[in-house]
Amino acid sequence: MRILSGIQPSGRPHIGNYFGMMKPAIALQDEGDAFYFIADYHALTSTHDPTQLQENVRDLTIDFLACGLDPQKSTFWRQSDVPAVTELTWILSCVTPMGMLERCVSYKDKIAHGISPSHGLFAYPLLQAADILIFDSNVVPVGRDQKQHLELTRDVAQKFNDRYGEDLLVIPEPRIREATSMIPGLDGQKMSKSYDNTIDIFEETEKKLRKKIMKIVTDSTPVDDPKDPTDSYIVQLYKLFASEGAVKVMEDSFRAGGEGYGYYKQTLFEAIRDHFAPMQERREKLVKDTAYVDGVLEEGAKRAAEKACEVTDRVRAAVGM
Repeated sequence: MRILSGIQPSGRPHIGNYFGMMKPAIALQDEGDAFYFIADYHALTSTHDPTQLQENVRDLTIDFLACGLDPQKSTFWRQSDVPAVTELTWILSCVTPMGMLERCVSYKDKIAHGISPSHGLFAYPLLQAADILIFDSNVVPVGRDQKQHLELTRDVAQKFNDRYGEDLLVIPEPRIREATSMIPGLDGQKMSKSYDNTIDIFEETEKKLRKKIMKIVTDSTPVDDPKDPTDSYIVQLYKLFASEGAVKVMEDSFRAGGEGYGYYKQTLFEAIRDHFAPMQERREKLVKDTAYVDGVLEEGAKRAAEKACEVTDRVRAAVGM
């Protein structure tokens, strides 16, 4: 079973990235043939400074390794080091009806939040499809908000097979991450760099981490009054880091009243700080070992390119090239 997942180097990873992609990917390393990449082609839709893009790729590589990715158990590479994926994207675009892309809601959502429209932003679900199909991926872990793109990938692969030959492209299956499908940001919207509402997993200082957490939106319930934990963004985030028992203590305290939201934010701050402390320590060591970090990406690209060539050779022959 081949497992495929990718993450954009659009800045330092935040808690949503960690629980949405990084932690599940690391856990899946022991379940199958894991293929994970840093999606720098995708990042071009929003990152236009070449120096910044290079720094983001390096930082994300280090962050992923610090969080527990094992290059001995998985293939880990930079997307642009396997440029064959862009050729497959073009070939797939020639069998994809415009209506499929027009129905993808993420494009409209990003435009609504101020991201500049471009053909790349509109068509990036096809590049995402090529990312998956070029490695004969069987399973793609996705949040529910990304399920539509995986369905598009399956539809495109089926259209290609219908036109050029059965089983030329493997039809991938989604693995929906129900528990972390929507992690709230500081304002309650989905945590996203696009919305400027994130909590980074490696904030520069504890002071900055605490300052961010203190910005989490709450209502105006007085300190002494009971509070409803059901819709609290503080509680939702705390559940990611605390035991069931600790979460129950916080929820009971909410209902009893007597504590202000600042108290609960401080508890959340301590939980997040302590969770990432060992990873922060590993990160500091990796920052100093540039040869190792570069070697991980180089070796991963070699392995990924070998598999990509198998699929692109098959596809090129099928379409007459």
